[in-house]
Amino acid sequence: MRCCFIFIAFVSLLCACKQTRPIDDADVLVRVKDRVLGREEIQRQIPRSLSSADSLLMAESLAKKWVKDALVYEVALRNLEREERAEVDRLVEEYRHSLIRYRYEEQLVRERLSSDFQESDKLRFYEENQSKFVLDKALIKGLFLKVPADAPGLADVKKWYRSTSESAVEKIEKYSVQNAVIYDYFYDKWVDFDQVMDNIPMRVTDANAFLQANRYVEMCDSTYCYLLNISDYLPIGRVAPYDYAGPQIIEMLTNQRKVQFLKDFEDELYNDAVKHGDVEFPTTP
Repeated sequence: MRCCFIFIAFVSLLCACKQTRPIDDADVLVRVKDRVLGREEIQRQIPRSLSSADSLLMAESLAKKWVKDALVYEVALRNLEREERAEVDRLVEEYRHSLIRYRYEEQLVRERLSSDFQESDKLRFYEENQSKFVLDKALIKGLFLKVPADAPGLADVKKWYRSTSESAVEKIEKYSVQNAVIYDYFYDKWVDFDQVMDNIPMRVTDANAFLQANRYVEMCDSTYCYLLNISDYLPIGRVAPYDYAGPQIIEMLTNQRKVQFLKDFEDELYNDAVKHGDVEFPTTP
């Protein structure tokens, strides 16, 4: 009976909200001991797009879940051993300490640390750390087309895609505007072979062996034709080219700079605190 009253009250509050009346955060929907669930907390979790009936159902579910959680918490609090509660408190404080420190350090890094690097620094890092850039996936250059199986002029397209000439590429580009579902030109950059193959209903278990044996992939099913020209490839195990490794280089250099920046920040704080007497090292009698 009490739950019914609570949810009837909630309907009234919800309607009031929909009429844009001011929301009073002090309104209490449910109380369990010294814990309270306010109307505002429930309303924040309910999408505005829901109907009144669906909003009520969701509100009932959220409130019931909240009450169950509060009741279980109260039981656990009464029955957990004092040492275990103390351990929980310690872990919570450690997490709070770590989280506050992490958030502040991230703020410092955003505000004070630049992620810009000279090209010469990036190139030197790449050359001195080749082992960090060994490929764990094959890369290719080329061109990929996905065309409906009933598209016009497929015979011509199957000739054009095998050529890297400028005229053939121009013909493919014009054709693709009207007919291709996917047209991807990457003769001028390295891309992940597996990502390209995700568009083709073909399973490749050994990328290195496949690329060594195939320059063209051409297959059709009842819906589409898939055409891939592989103009060049790098097998798994080779060092990634500098242009492909660029984002990874910047990430590694940024991380190095971040570690050094935070170390310097800690050292500066420590030295200043000792200098001004904020840190004491009492001598043992």
